[in-house]
Amino acid sequence: MNSSVETVLDRRQLRRKLTRWRIAALGLAVVAILVAAGRFAGDAGSLTPHIARIDIGGLITGDRDTLKLIKSAEESKAAALIVQVSSPGGTVTGSEHIYDELRRVAAKKPVVAVVDTMAASGGYIVALGADRIVADGNSLIGSIGVLFQYPNVSKLLDTIGVKVETIKSSPLKAAPNGLEPTSEAARAAIDALVVDSYSWFKSIVKQRRNLNDAELAAVSDGRVFTGRQSMSLKLIDEFGGEREAIAWLEKERGVAKGLPVRELKKNSVGKPFNLFSAAAAVAAWLGVDSADTLASQIKNVQGQAGLDGLLAIWHVGHDQ
Repeated sequence: MNSSVETVLDRRQLRRKLTRWRIAALGLAVVAILVAAGRFAGDAGSLTPHIARIDIGGLITGDRDTLKLIKSAEESKAAALIVQVSSPGGTVTGSEHIYDELRRVAAKKPVVAVVDTMAASGGYIVALGADRIVADGNSLIGSIGVLFQYPNVSKLLDTIGVKVETIKSSPLKAAPNGLEPTSEAARAAIDALVVDSYSWFKSIVKQRRNLNDAELAAVSDGRVFTGRQSMSLKLIDEFGGEREAIAWLEKERGVAKGLPVRELKKNSVGKPFNLFSAAAAVAAWLGVDSADTLASQIKNVQGQAGLDGLLAIWHVGHDQ
């Protein structure tokens, strides 16, 4: 094969490669534009009047993502916040953190708690952070109390002949530990913690629900109540769900009618657009031979640009 033929073939091959790269680049640009448009639309939605909704469910720990979610509702253009509560509680401090964040939101815009299955113990602390509590008649409400528990296996260790030796700076250090009989001093120290947190819990119930001493005593023995019982006990304000919450916001708090409800989720807060993934997907779909090269180059650019205790809980069989 002479040199002129080889030159023609090389040029054709180069032309095909360039064409495929151009198609890949065009496809990537389309994907980027579509994703950017979607993100812009989402951001634009958060900048227009709406009602924000967040879900507080399961075990409450007051994790950073949940607190960040509530703060995002505070800083957004949301006219109001609906907190969907379905929790048996969790840590006292975690519940307190969420309560405090909700009260900060309430200083700027109305907040309504909508109880689904239950708002018990720490879950009720969260609900107390709202301006109004709406619940179904069969929701479980209350369990106002604090719990500190630990397993004590000292008798078992004695039975099998195991003795744990401990050297500590003072009798109450790391006490109780469950490996030895609990001393009266250790029990009294833990009891003081429980009593203090319990007093705090009762104080916010009394304040937020406007109860007198007798009314508070009737609801703060640790039991749970149905929504119907809770209404007469002044633990909730209204029967219903989100529809009733929105109606109250419109009628009593001046929220404009017909605003859309936008749910805020943890995995959508501050999540960057992954251009690398889009590049790899487009290149692979177009069958570009050097898809890995394209993706790695985009990834390098992306990297350089920086894109990339005490419990307040209720459960069946162990109410506190």
